Amino acid sequence: MTKASDNADDSQLVQGGIVPGHPGVPAYSLRRSAASPIPVLIAVPHAGRAYASTLLDRMRNPAFAAPRLEDRFVDLLADAVARRTGAALLVAHAPRALIDLNRATDDIDWDMMGMPAPDASAMPVASFGRRARSGLGLVPRRLPGLGELWKRRMDHAELDDRIAGVHVPYHAALAETLHALHARWGAALLIDLHSMPPLPARSNEPSPEFVVGDRFGVACDGALIAEAFSYFAEIGRRAAHNRPYAGGYVLERHARRGEGVHALQLEIDRQCYLDSRLAEPGPRFAEMVDLLVGLVQRLAGDVAALGGDAGGAPMIRDAAE
Repeated sequence: MTKASDNADDSQLVQGGIVPGHPGVPAYSLRRSAASPIPVLIAVPHAGRAYASTLLDRMRNPAFAAPRLEDRFVDLLADAVARRTGAALLVAHAPRALIDLNRATDDIDWDMMGMPAPDASAMPVASFGRRARSGLGLVPRRLPGLGELWKRRMDHAELDDRIAGVHVPYHAALAETLHALHARWGAALLIDLHSMPPLPARSNEPSPEFVVGDRFGVACDGALIAEAFSYFAEIGRRAAHNRPYAGGYVLERHARRGEGVHALQLEIDRQCYLDSRLAEPGPRFAEMVDLLVGLVQRLAGDVAALGGDAGGAPMIRDAAE
């Protein structure tokens, strides 16, 4: 990682990795304070918009396909929330069309590589092609309503460059930041922030505006999940638990609940902060920032309590103010 600058508010901006085909563009940016005012890291793996011309040239209908792979502008929400709460912030600039940071590096659709798959019998069954079969593996292959995304297959050297330039450094930065927060507070929380298309209503009930995923209890302490749902109920917002999004590779890799490193995936309905075309920040954007600030502040206090840091609560209050 290469430190780029120190801001006046004592937060440090670190950028690392590289977007293949985009010289000089880092794969991610990490902003955090040396003092770690709260034990929370907000990570945004799917909002990257650094599209190299070489990538767009290979896509079928890039103007349609590329934005539909993004968690559209959820990084802007995360940035505003992190600035107001003191949470650390990790944002990927590499687009999901290039490589999906919420997938394991062996979750590959080998047909799009133009080569046979490795011997599946020699690999862990749970990790072989989990999402690739649906078209949304490490490199997305197809989208509903569009079909195949690419005009031609890619070679193995390209994939290696994407993993080395984007996937490896992003996850290294994520792991190191969680380690530092845990060392400071005795506990840490990763909020893996995503957005989702509007979900269909079921049983004549309105669809949820948020989905909180914790891999069915594996990734996060139940008290933190209960606090999140209590907060949503208090402010009159609809939230679901683990369905249809329970959390993916990021939570699987980085959560260590038994050691005090907790992680949850938060999906936000794009209607709640984008315009009617779901293309640009909309009139409810500021309202969503306020809502997420309140959620992060509530959870930060509980994480600090789990870590047993006697000095944590006053620092959290100062950050909130």
